Amino acid sequence: MARKFFNQDDSHPLQLTSADIILRQQLEHSISKYFYNGCERSIIDLLSACRWYVTTISGVLTLVIECPDQITNWQVLRKMVPMAKLLKQVVSSAKIRVCPPEGQGLPFEMRVDELGVYREHREGA
Repeated sequence: MARKFFNQDDSHPLQLTSADIILRQQLEHSISKYFYNGCERSIIDLLSACRWYVTTISGVLTLVIECPDQITNWQVLRKMVPMAKLLKQVVSSAKIRVCPPEGQGLPFEMRVDELGVYREHREGA
């Protein structure tokens, strides 16, 4: 026989309240500021050419970078590891999504907890 350890009152609500939404937006804004302030100059220059923001997608904090052209997209992809290292300092479970220009490919996503895989690949290259 299964035992319940939590009351129904202890579970998360099915619908977010306006306070929940405001708090999440404030958290996303704060993480955006921390991320940007921690970036090196080359990443700041890349971000200034793109539309970027931090949001929550399916419960996962996600840094979304929308690139204006394929060259910028490639440059951003090459800087994903340093960006992921910085983001991981704040949030251990997050993703980075790099979006190419509309109609020119699919977004590329990387979880910040996948950093070891990318380091091993780069060291072996």
